[in-house]
Amino acid sequence: MTKISLVTFDGTRFDVEAENGSTVMENAIRNSVPGIEAECGGACACATCHVYVDEAWSEIVGAPAAMEEDMLDFAFDVRPTSRLSCQIKVREELDGLVVHVPERQA
Repeated sequence: MTKISLVTFDGTRFDVEAENGSTVMENAIRNSVPGIEAECGGACACATCHVYVDEAWSEIVGAPAAMEEDMLDFAFDVRPTSRLSCQIKVREELDGLVVHVPERQA
């Protein structure tokens, strides 16, 4: 299991044990993290699971693929570390990952 932390806009921290191969979005939904709506269910067809990857983790997580980049155009307050949490696969290298949930989703 890989530990990830999701920090909501109000500063509430959700520390979860995530199964490798799952997505950050799936773990946010399983743990009822407020602010992650995931309207498309993880199909990269909306921007309602938008998160900011903590700067310390952005290089390890990597940049968004072209399709995700296109969907981020619909997200609220996009920043250089913006990602769709449905596109971040949990893996051992992400143990300790921290992501921040924006004030609102698109």
